[in-house]
Amino acid sequence: MNADPLRRVGRRKARVTEEDKARTREAIVVAAHDQVAADGYASASVVAVARRAGVATGSVYRYFPSKADLFIEVFRRAAGRELEVIGAIVSAPGPVRHRLAAATEAFSRRALAAPTLVYALLAEPVDPALEAERLASKRAWRDLFAGLLREGIESGEVSPLDPDVAAAAIVGGMQEALIVGGPAVAHEALVASLVQFSCNAIRDGDGSKQRV
Repeated sequence: MNADPLRRVGRRKARVTEEDKARTREAIVVAAHDQVAADGYASASVVAVARRAGVATGSVYRYFPSKADLFIEVFRRAAGRELEVIGAIVSAPGPVRHRLAAATEAFSRRALAAPTLVYALLAEPVDPALEAERLASKRAWRDLFAGLLREGIESGEVSPLDPDVAAAAIVGGMQEALIVGGPAVAHEALVASLVQFSCNAIRDGDGSKQRV
């Protein structure tokens, strides 16, 4: 007769344990992100992350077999958030050129607001596994902007070009300028120059294919 109450207690304990595990894992990922954002990838040892998360160093390895596994999660989340924000601008209604300018401006301002994190995501020396993650992220950015250019070509707003090559050039130029020129150039001037660069990369189409 006592079996059912005991089972219910056991299930509650198991549920609490899983919730605790999820919270601890999330705390570790957040701590790793914050460590990179504050002092770069080189500073983000497992010991430093554990200290920031308030857990034992061994606890980190219970959730992530290696430092690379942990930071792949960090890189994916950070890049994913940025893609989501800029993707919403790219997919909004309006002329393609206006959306390209708005996306470039938002990307640039967000990058300039977190220079250490951006350097870690885009250029800081990292492990090979993270370098592969970085390349995948750059391809995702290219695909996002290529989709916008392709839309413009199909509607007649943009003169025909190779959207993948043009998007790679726009994204690559933007990222490089923000890393190399960021600290040396006034932010407003840099943002304005990057918006102009992106818009100059495409020519207006004749509008003959625009939908009515």
